[in-house]
Order: sequence, then structure tokens, then C-alpha cells
Amino acid sequence: MSRAAAINFARVGAQKLWAGTVTIAPNAKTGAHHHGHLESVIYVLKGKARMRWGERLEFVAEAGPGDFIFVPPYVPHQEINAESDVALECVSSFLVSFFRFLGGSVGWIENERKRIEKPQGVNPGN
Repeated sequence: MSRAAAINFARVGAQKLWAGTVTIAPNAKTGAHHHGHLESVIYVLKGKARMRWGERLEFVAEAGPGDFIFVPPYVPHQEINAESDVALECVSSFLVSFFRFLGGSVGWIENERKRIEKPQGVNPGN
């Protein structure tokens, strides 16, 4: 997974918001996680996103270009690129109170993020 900030503290002085692009390689997925008390929004630009969510990731839905995905607080979920040959490209936005800035980029605060499974083909620290 790669993230590119468009709106953050380093670029524009935003104090509470991060927005930018997220790309997930073909067949890659994040580890299951939740964002604590925060809400997140994902807008799919290209590819097919498969989202799993629930306490055991028992629910699944897919989204394509032009679709929005809302991630409620405390909901365990996993982002998956459902395509084997196309990168999943999205725009994402969330509050930065959950994140810290590392040299101008956003990194996960691991003790606020509860992992359920190990990510495959994704570096969540980007």
C-alpha cells in the first residue's frame, strides 16, 4: 500500500485532517484493523475494492470507480484489491488525531490499532 498526502500538516498546515491518495497493488490486502473512535471515507478511483468487516470479518462488499466507502468507528475491517492485474486507486480522508507525522508522511500508531491478521503484500507503515 502506498499513500500520497494531498492535505496534511506538512503540505498545507492542516491540524486535524489528512486527505490523499491510496494505492493497493493487485491481489494485495491490508491486515484486519480498526481506527478506534475515528470515521474514515474512501472514494474508489480505479480498480475493484473488496471490503471485509465485522468482528470476524464475516461481511463482504465490493466497490468500483465512483463508489464511496464509509468506515465507522471501532469496526474491524480489511481493504482488499479484488483485481489480479490492476492497482486499486482511491482517495481517502480521516482525522489525524489517530496518526502521527513521520518526516512529513503519515504513519500508524500501532498501539491504537488492533491487528487481527498479518497483512499480505502491504506495508501499513507507509
